Amino acid sequence: MTDIDIANSIEIENIKNVAKKLGIQDDEIICYGNDKAKIIKKSTDKKGKLILVTAINPTPYGEGKTTVSIGLGDAFNKLKKNVVVALREPSMGPVFGMKGGATGGGYSQIIPMEDINLHFTGDIHAITSANNLLASAIDNHIYNGNELDIRKVLFNRCLDINDRSLRNISYNNQVMHFDITAASEIMAILTLATDINDLKERLGKIIVGLNSDNEYIYAKQLNIVGSLAAILKYAMYPNLVQTLEHTPVLVHGGPFANIAHGCSSIVSSKLAMSIADYTITEAGFGSDLGAEKFFDIVCRSANFKPDCIVLVATVKALKYNGEGDLEKGLVNLVAHINNLKENNSNVVVCINKYNTDTLDELNIIKRCCEDENVSFAVSTAYKDGGSGAISLANMVLESIKEENNFSYLYDVEDSIKNKIKSLATKIYHADKVLYTKEAEDKINKVTDFKMPICVAKTQYSLSDDKNKLGAPSGYDMVVRDIKVYNGAGFITVYLGNILTMPGLSKHPNYENINLEEEKIIGIT
Repeated sequence: MTDIDIANSIEIENIKNVAKKLGIQDDEIICYGNDKAKIIKKSTDKKGKLILVTAINPTPYGEGKTTVSIGLGDAFNKLKKNVVVALREPSMGPVFGMKGGATGGGYSQIIPMEDINLHFTGDIHAITSANNLLASAIDNHIYNGNELDIRKVLFNRCLDINDRSLRNISYNNQVMHFDITAASEIMAILTLATDINDLKERLGKIIVGLNSDNEYIYAKQLNIVGSLAAILKYAMYPNLVQTLEHTPVLVHGGPFANIAHGCSSIVSSKLAMSIADYTITEAGFGSDLGAEKFFDIVCRSANFKPDCIVLVATVKALKYNGEGDLEKGLVNLVAHINNLKENNSNVVVCINKYNTDTLDELNIIKRCCEDENVSFAVSTAYKDGGSGAISLANMVLESIKEENNFSYLYDVEDSIKNKIKSLATKIYHADKVLYTKEAEDKINKVTDFKMPICVAKTQYSLSDDKNKLGAPSGYDMVVRDIKVYNGAGFITVYLGNILTMPGLSKHPNYENINLEEEKIIGIT
């Protein structure tokens, strides 16, 4: 059966009953039908254990972070642990593009998968609308006299669909840009804000343009913050759904990790940690992107830390990194293990098992993990659901008992270039960092902004070149551009030819999706 066939074969438990498992009462949720709800309950000071799932660099085969995260949650549930899984919301760009959906796979999925992958509860639409209202307000201000003297607009419009034609558009003798909504600053703000007051403060700090004296103009100067917050009122509430095995799942926020910070919202993580003993969350793409940003951006903002890291890999992906040779490809796994140890000592390697994997191949990886002094487990959650991740769950529970030597990669008060150097040398294994003139000029202008760094680069390599597989080192890393996301509270650094508005592939996934007899098919 296909993923969507499996999902449709499961009888969904009423969402009110799923909420009650967490001690959430009917008046603390807003139901969207019987299968999904907004949680309006506030988090408390209680902090359960936090488990972060990340991966090696992705390949065309897919590594299965979400599948492992969901399976691990179901395994905890089978072990009678009070657990919540906290995931990002899928963007419709990848759903209709090359990647497909992002609700897990096989017997390790969250449901209703069609709704979650498409419009869901409207959060991403609200973010898109708020973003474009601000962009429209900037144009309107200029049109009606330009009292703020905006000479250069620095804020982009957005859309939750891949459309390369919107990357650069000429309008009124100016070039206008669109980002995909997952890369918009308002998406980042919603996922990093701790409450509605913090949301409003961050919205007001968005840099919208420059005046004739080359000074920044901020969104709050347009008197628009209240309207933006009104649009985002319900989008700030985490969404409650369930796994195929009825384990509670919070789905909230959807920034991409290759062009944003790649983690679900602080609001949902804190809520999950306050209502459950164990929270399982994930960070997008490889650990060089999502996990590093989780540590150095999210953990700083939220004042929490992960108690254990699960590093997902597959035999196929390791062979891909070794040009068909598994042992040669292990260098990528080792590089990610060592990267994670820069921030956190409790690492468990999980092989997301395919039916084609042999015992000899698994033993080769196991021996590698023993040499690196990290725990090793195999998950068959795709095929077996929560039962297939029991050994992984027990491994994680043991790891959590160990002392957690968590630390940030750099001092946020350090210079921008020193922070970039830390990332370049410690995580991307570059020899030195080069800067374009445009990047140099912008860095010189923003030296007073003491913020974490959010690198936008290819997800397919530890380096800034997608073709450098394995564990590249000793190369020159080139910073092409930077942008201050003042509301989000980080500085985005652009490497290589990374784009904030993806295009569609030659044979996009939309060719496979259809509506037949009132049932959606083809989402994977």
